[in-house]
Amino acid sequence: MSGLYDAVQAATNVIAHETIAPPQVAIVLGSGLGPLADRVVHRRIVIEYDRIPGFEPPGISGHAGRVILGDLAGVPVIIFQGRFHYYEGHELSAVTLPMRVAAALGTKHVILTAATGGIAFGLRPGDLCLVTDHLNLMGGNPLRGPHDHRLGVRFPDMTQVYSPFWRSLATEAASELGIDLKPGVYASLPGPSYETPAEIRMLRALGADVVGMSMVPEAIVARASGMDVLGFAMVTNAAAGSGEDPSAEITHEEVLDVAKVAGGRLGDLIVRILGQWHGKN
Repeated sequence: MSGLYDAVQAATNVIAHETIAPPQVAIVLGSGLGPLADRVVHRRIVIEYDRIPGFEPPGISGHAGRVILGDLAGVPVIIFQGRFHYYEGHELSAVTLPMRVAAALGTKHVILTAATGGIAFGLRPGDLCLVTDHLNLMGGNPLRGPHDHRLGVRFPDMTQVYSPFWRSLATEAASELGIDLKPGVYASLPGPSYETPAEIRMLRALGADVVGMSMVPEAIVARASGMDVLGFAMVTNAAAGSGEDPSAEITHEEVLDVAKVAGGRLGDLIVRILGQWHGKN
């Protein structure tokens, strides 16, 4: 397992060399959420993914592919602006490398964001969902394989993947901003095809409220690494067969268009949450 550990150390060393203040919170930005990174102004450092060993430039529009270091709402953060996805052909160990690097840098908290399809009745494009639990339907687990204790525990508990403390902060901040933050369960599928109406009916029966193609592997590795997790799902489209027009097609362009609008509100919410947390520490 030394290969993965060495990969983590190689990437960590590049970022640590540029870091002014050790990041306390990591943030992963989903499709169309890149503008939040522009709010990092104080002590801002930008590192392109192609400078970091093991980091692949994303091949999907809406994902810039760079690390942003600096202060956001007074909190030292590391922002991963863009994902490289499982459906692009990467192994789950590669997809979750940023989480392991964040942990190696000493980060104890992570905020995960993702664009999702709304499954639950009542969810509409533009809604923000606070992730309370998840269904791992990726067909794999990023912890599978030989274990290296230097990278975390072998059997992480998944009872409270998404931190009750951080969820409480998020709920309070959303109320202050007048944002209707809906709790929900995130189902993660491998993609890249969107789900069929039959699959959506199955997911709804399993208890899923939103569906996407990311977040869950990152949450698993973050918990195994000892980090607290806060997750947000931005509803960018009605899942197949769930909207006002059940026959309507879903496109990535539609996802990005909605993300640009709703992403601003999610950015405001994250900044407010960090400000509240900073004030308590």
